[in-house]
Amino acid sequence: MTALVLLGAGRGSRFGGGKLNAVLAGKPLARHAADRLAGLPFTRFIAVCSATTPDLPGFERVMVSPADGPLSRSIATGVAALGDETSVLIALADMPLVPTAHFQTLLAAFDGDIVASRVDGLAMVPAVFGAQHFTALKQLSGDRGAGALLRHAPAIELDPALALDVDTPDELRWAEQCILAAAAP
Repeated sequence: MTALVLLGAGRGSRFGGGKLNAVLAGKPLARHAADRLAGLPFTRFIAVCSATTPDLPGFERVMVSPADGPLSRSIATGVAALGDETSVLIALADMPLVPTAHFQTLLAAFDGDIVASRVDGLAMVPAVFGAQHFTALKQLSGDRGAGALLRHAPAIELDPALALDVDTPDELRWAEQCILAAAAP
């Protein structure tokens, strides 16, 4: 009983605002991660949103409060929306290049505790957390996310190029080039 929490309420301040609505390969940036996750066997699809988050078909929208809250507030909001789920995969809406196969590998490797993604030696999200970590996730503070919980977790390698977290217009252009290159015959 694994739910998905897709974090899509970021302010996008380094981008100049409106980041998740920026067009990437013909659709809003946030739709890329949502679409890659949509076909996976989650019990619920929850998107933590702000007023500017684009429509994500098939996802329950949960509004973060305050709207300009830090990453920890988004995580806490998403986890608080869970019901009887025994685990949650947390992913970021501004990471458009993480392949579906990576999410599938995380789910397959999950043993009931935690499994993270590892990029350049750093454990990070996307990650799957067992219910025993829900209280800690709801009590996070600041803009650092769940890094402390992931520090010693088993992890699945993710190519740094695929772990691109789009924070600037230049990174959006790079993501566009990657998507177009992958689609070329």
